[in-house]
Amino acid sequence: MTPPETRYARSGDLSIAYQVVGDGPLDPVFVPGFVSNLDLFWEEPERADFLLRLATFSRLILFDKRGTGLSDRAAGIASLEDRMDDVRAVMDAAA
Repeated sequence: MTPPETRYARSGDLSIAYQVVGDGPLDPVFVPGFVSNLDLFWEEPERADFLLRLATFSRLILFDKRGTGLSDRAAGIASLEDRMDDVRAVMDAAA
């Protein structure tokens, strides 16, 4: 499958990569585990099928955490507050 368009939200000095799939009434945000890569999500058939099924009833928002995947690299380990700022930045940009 061809990955959806990757967009970027600004969170402080960093760009956070995100994608939006579907057009349903709900806006769930998929928070990845330790490491992610948005483009690679779509290369694994089972994961792609799972994400597409979520997108049948929602506008699914996916993102790569700072320092992983297509998002900018960051020095050091991000605090919980920094990570929540990233989620808010992605949600605002996807709105």
